[in-house]
Amino acid sequence: MIRLTLRSLRAEALRMLLSALAVVLGVAFVAGTMIFVDGMRAGAYQRAGTFDRHTDLGVYSAGREVLPPALLERVRTVDGVAAAAGELTNTAGIVGADGRPVLGFTMLVSVPTEEALRSYDVVAGRLPDRAGEVVLDAPTAAEQGFPLGAAVRIGATGGAARPYTLVGTVDVAGTARDVGGPFVGLVGPDALALTGERGYGRIMVAARPGADVAALTGRVRAVIGAEATVKSRQQILDEAVEDAVRDVDQFRMLLLIFVGIAIVVAGFVIANTFAIVLAQRTRRTALLRLVGATRGQVFRSTVLESAVLGLAASALGVLLGVGLAGGMRLLLSRLDVPVSGDLTVTSATVLTGLLLGTGLTVCAALLPAWRGTRIAPVAALTDAAVQPGRGAGRVRLSIGAVVLAVGVAALAGAASAGQLLLVAAGGVLTFFGIVLFGPVLVPALIRVFGWPARRVLGATGELAVANTVRNPRRVAATATALVIGIGLVSAFMVGARSTKDGIERSVDAQIGTDFVVSGIGQDLPAALVGELAARPELGVVHEQRATVVGDVEIRAAHPALVGRTLSGVLAGDAERVGPGQVLVHRELARARGWQVGSPVTVRGRQFRVAAVVTDDTPGGDAPAGHVIDLSDQDFAALFPSQRGYLAEIDPAAGVSPERAREAITAVLGRYPTVNLMDQGAYKKMLTGTVDMLLAFVTALLGLAVVIALVGVANTLSLSVVERTRENAVLRAVGLTRGRMRAVLAVEAVLMALVGAVLGIGLGTGVSASTMALLDRLGGDFHVVLPLGQLGLILGVAMLAALLASVLPARRALSRPVVEALADQ
Repeated sequence: MIRLTLRSLRAEALRMLLSALAVVLGVAFVAGTMIFVDGMRAGAYQRAGTFDRHTDLGVYSAGREVLPPALLERVRTVDGVAAAAGELTNTAGIVGADGRPVLGFTMLVSVPTEEALRSYDVVAGRLPDRAGEVVLDAPTAAEQGFPLGAAVRIGATGGAARPYTLVGTVDVAGTARDVGGPFVGLVGPDALALTGERGYGRIMVAARPGADVAALTGRVRAVIGAEATVKSRQQILDEAVEDAVRDVDQFRMLLLIFVGIAIVVAGFVIANTFAIVLAQRTRRTALLRLVGATRGQVFRSTVLESAVLGLAASALGVLLGVGLAGGMRLLLSRLDVPVSGDLTVTSATVLTGLLLGTGLTVCAALLPAWRGTRIAPVAALTDAAVQPGRGAGRVRLSIGAVVLAVGVAALAGAASAGQLLLVAAGGVLTFFGIVLFGPVLVPALIRVFGWPARRVLGATGELAVANTVRNPRRVAATATALVIGIGLVSAFMVGARSTKDGIERSVDAQIGTDFVVSGIGQDLPAALVGELAARPELGVVHEQRATVVGDVEIRAAHPALVGRTLSGVLAGDAERVGPGQVLVHRELARARGWQVGSPVTVRGRQFRVAAVVTDDTPGGDAPAGHVIDLSDQDFAALFPSQRGYLAEIDPAAGVSPERAREAITAVLGRYPTVNLMDQGAYKKMLTGTVDMLLAFVTALLGLAVVIALVGVANTLSLSVVERTRENAVLRAVGLTRGRMRAVLAVEAVLMALVGAVLGIGLGTGVSASTMALLDRLGGDFHVVLPLGQLGLILGVAMLAALLASVLPARRALSRPVVEALADQ
């Protein structure tokens, strides 16, 4: 029986080719993910703790406060301390050789001057020893053409850019200092002065040779008291490894979600393939039973066949996974995402790929194999080689209809219930409802969508539609595989477009000026707004600042801009906000009994209520509506150290936008940590992450869609084999080769079209439910359909289906009519 099974598998290798392709792609995704992540993990382990190679102890702040320089001096005096240095990690900006800010998130770190604590890998030159010296990462220095000894201007929140002498370059790739942008290293005092910080994030300590580190730890603890905590070298390294690996593990979990989706789709394709193949072997199986084969032997034969197929396909999948991992690495590097480590192929990865692919194939074949054992030997005496396709049972259809209805109801009612979990449950139930009710739903939709084909192609279209719905369970399984991938892609597309639209509306409501200046990863420098306001070309210069005092949010406001966010003025004049005059929001006014003219005390200073207003913008940390708007001058006087990350700017009267932009640019040339944008560019910056995430997700889900389209081609190919004599009869009675191709093309398009439409409907429903829930919870989100993108999905699916029909059509037409009529 084993030899017969292997011979059968060799004889029908071409039939199983597309099924094997689904396994190859699924396993390749799994193996590629594991190879890529294992490489990242290995790189993270190798370079974790790079900057603590000579650190014996670390002093860390017990709370959120920094460690003052005075504490560093006390630690240095402890007996047994060879060296101690403060480390500050912050953000900064570099003015490039062309006078423009160097793009990318720039990390600023204070570099120890003590030789005993220096752990940086120097590429050229040396590390800074004194004030006024700087080191950069080697790639940035090379890209900007900065030679050693060049003056490099560095800026941070503390003020305008200052010149520093470049004394060396370092290698920080793959470390905690590698954030995808430039690296700047200064001595401690320079780092404190540039950033305006009052102290360090931690203190690194090196023990004297031969010193008892445990005893030294106790003495350091006694000196620092309750201000900070002390960590041993092992604790520091363990936490460094944990931090380095945590992001890798999270990324792996994200990829594994998409891996699971691809595997599920591949399972649908494989199960459908075996169901078709075993149905075509009805006479052969019956003959085996007739000559004495038991049901167990027939079952084991099919399982063995699936295991051999799965093992061979899995081996190819692991090999393809190596290439896929390399592609993922290249993609992330093109997106400027730092990737550490090399590709790492482990025995665990190979074994997992082989076991997963083989197990998936065997599991997918179990149900069709069990059904094959129910074929009676008398079936060998019939003329029909294939039994007619059976429809789904009433129980399954009834359950499917109920589950589908419950899923749709859950999506519709999630917003009213205010439960995000209900959205997820509704999406899952709706999908399973489609799976169970598919044998009725899918053929019905095929008949509807097939109407134009019947009208245009006449008998050819009728034949194509009839062939497509001939086996309801088969076509439902084929279409359902597409529903998964396309449903998720469309859900992300609709969600992304709706989110972007909400962000753009929010910008329109909150930004009422021509230009926006924003901090790059940090607040605006303290002196920047004052310099901008001093320019005669600029009229309105308003820094968006806010703070919370007690349970009240205090916001800075500008008379010319304050009205843009207000949804209503209940009493008074909102434009009167100015020195001594404030706006009070309705909820706070009701709670405190304030009205126009009432006295209001903020930080010991008394103001008068100019107006009571309403505002629909989301609140901060204070209760909703507990807001007081002060003029810019009053806010700056009360909260001089409070900075914002955004400034709104309008040209002065009679000044063109071009002149205003030139004036702003002249000021910003000294501040590389800020960015100038108009409203359109600001919107694009805020929505850029959404676009990048959508592209990443679509690329990952694209593999699931490809596997599902392989399923369409597979079903069509096996159906051609099944209908060999039938197609020969049609050709004998006058069906031309072109019309035969048209029949198969229409079949493929109808299967893909129904799967794509159901997927788009499911994805849109999930996104619509999510947006309705977010809108109810206080956001400003509405469903916006990206009709062009959704239409592109339909078009690509149908085009791929047309291409998938080419090989089956060629096979159907390759055999002479007489030979095909004699096929058994």
